[in-house]
Amino acid sequence: MQAQDTTADWLLKLWPWFEANAKRFLYLGVFAAIAVFLISFYSWRQNQRQVEAGDAFTQALTSGNGGQNADTFLKIAADYSGTSAGQRALLQGATLLFVAGKYADAQVQFQKFLDTYPDNSFAAQANLGVAASLDAQGKTDLAANAYQRVANQYSDGSVVIAAKFGLAQIYERQGKISDAQRFYEDVARTYQGSSMSSEAQLQLMRLRTKFPAAAAPASTTPAPFSLSH
Repeated sequence: MQAQDTTADWLLKLWPWFEANAKRFLYLGVFAAIAVFLISFYSWRQNQRQVEAGDAFTQALTSGNGGQNADTFLKIAADYSGTSAGQRALLQGATLLFVAGKYADAQVQFQKFLDTYPDNSFAAQANLGVAASLDAQGKTDLAANAYQRVANQYSDGSVVIAAKFGLAQIYERQGKISDAQRFYEDVARTYQGSSMSSEAQLQLMRLRTKFPAAAAPASTTPAPFSLSH
């Protein structure tokens, strides 16, 4: 009985405090409800953006001429920045600029991809794009350094093989025939069966015929430099 009386006294003393702070509790409850709503809405909206971005990217890829329009993809990249489809759209737009011969613009977009999404799984391809764009602009030393970084930094075979092939071509243009043969050989030996194998082998045969004194023993097979590999 004494315990019940004590509990009743405690509640009677506490009740005025609850009454005095009722508004505060009401506000806290309202704020909490608003916060939950906003978090839920943001999550829903993010999911919606991912879906919308994916739809826009797929439509651009499958819409005939639209799929070959760099501006179409760059707009998707801007409108849906941060989504996975927006990231792929930026890389696709940069690649299409390169294919169209707009090498300086392509370099800007490849670099933008790297600056915006440095940890993206397609960073290797974007770095290769920067190297190829520099190469196409005749910025040979910068291109060689960029190709070398790609070859040293990444483990993606298709990217590494393209970087080494690009290096071989640069060395050949510079008259460094032994270095060019070494890289063609590396591609041929390490990436047997790849799409660049036959091209590397042909380049080796050509160099051995043209520069017999610098000839190095050839191995197997690789193929022309392309961002698509």
